Amino acid sequence: MIEAPALDNSPAEARLYRRIAWRLLPLLMVCYVAAYLDRVNVGFAKLAMADELHFSEFVYGLGAGIFFIGYFVFEVPSNLMLHRIGARIWISRIMISWSLVSGACAFIQGPTSFYVLRFLLGVAEAGFFPGILLYLTYWFPACRRGQVIALFMIAIPLAGLVGGPLSGAAMQAFDGAWGVSGWRWMFAVEALPALVLGLMLPVLLKSRVDQVGWLSPEEKARVTRAVADGDPPAGEQPGSLRAVLSSPPMLLFGLIYFCCIMGQYGITFWLPTVIARVAHASPLAVGVYSALPYAVAVIAMAAVGRHSDRTKERRWHLIAPMVIGAVALAAVPLAGTSLAVSLTLLCVATAGILTTTPMFWTLPTAQLTGRAAALGIAAINSVGNLAGFSSPLLVGWVSDVTGSPQAGLNLLAAILLAGAVLVAIATRLRRDPVHGQRA
Repeated sequence: MIEAPALDNSPAEARLYRRIAWRLLPLLMVCYVAAYLDRVNVGFAKLAMADELHFSEFVYGLGAGIFFIGYFVFEVPSNLMLHRIGARIWISRIMISWSLVSGACAFIQGPTSFYVLRFLLGVAEAGFFPGILLYLTYWFPACRRGQVIALFMIAIPLAGLVGGPLSGAAMQAFDGAWGVSGWRWMFAVEALPALVLGLMLPVLLKSRVDQVGWLSPEEKARVTRAVADGDPPAGEQPGSLRAVLSSPPMLLFGLIYFCCIMGQYGITFWLPTVIARVAHASPLAVGVYSALPYAVAVIAMAAVGRHSDRTKERRWHLIAPMVIGAVALAAVPLAGTSLAVSLTLLCVATAGILTTTPMFWTLPTAQLTGRAAALGIAAINSVGNLAGFSSPLLVGWVSDVTGSPQAGLNLLAAILLAGAVLVAIATRLRRDPVHGQRA
């Protein structure tokens, strides 16, 4: 079993990493909120766009998911570029380009333009999320990444918490202004934060530890040494993309992450639709209701990440949320027409499913560094995010074929359970790639 280095939790060390976290995480979280909002606000646009443009569930699912084809193709090259030229410039480039494409979604006229713009949005955003993960490995040793990654990824439910009411309000308030539908205004308005942040990022962000002025030389040396001590030996890491893709642990990581992402995008793309069917409410009310599951997820992700670091345990902190999320998702139809019970189950499902992603990323980031980290994180994220294409497409197709939206959600629940089984099986491998830390 691969053991993590002991966590140095002395007061001085805790203060140092707390200061680093406060310097980096708020900005990175705001950037990810903007990214995630532009990626998934199509779920709210669907409430009006599908009727106006006569999209079937399958057409919507294909358009929502095709984002991840462009994302998949350009993910690894983008992450290698970030490793080469630095996070400051490359993340800025990513944010500016995706904001322009996201704003252009206001001009969608039919399935073809819907597919093209969603594909281009994936191309523009490729490398952002794995690039941030790679960037965090430069600042935090493996033993501290559970809580740090969980805090960063709280941006996902925050995007839902903020984006739900914002999207609903924009669609309702601007609907009909200058003869333009509310969902078109929503795309235009929500593209602006990413554009502003992208322009500011070269000034606000430094690429490496040795470039900042708010750490002393001794503190920089401590951070650099702690990160290096927690990294695996270079000889134990894959050195090329072919080696990454043919490595059994990396393939296993990709499969497990695929299952996590299937559930995650099942929630983000279909939560407004599920709530709208039960609540029969306005877009603004649906947005407010949809914020509740994300609020619960914020608390769950922070608590689980913190507990995982304290106990140095990774396996069950990943398996348990997958199982809980799957069971709650499958139980949603048992609520019938009760909005209160439906929201309670969706809160549990959302908290469980969104918690799986940061817990997963504590595993590969503990085993990779340098160029291998740039390759491995991007490759795993690329393979896993094919689920972002598969999830809305399969849910839409199954819903159309069966006439029941719940059938698609049941499929997602089954895939999450399969992922939990994969995590359990993986712990039997000789090198124990799934623990990353003491189980």
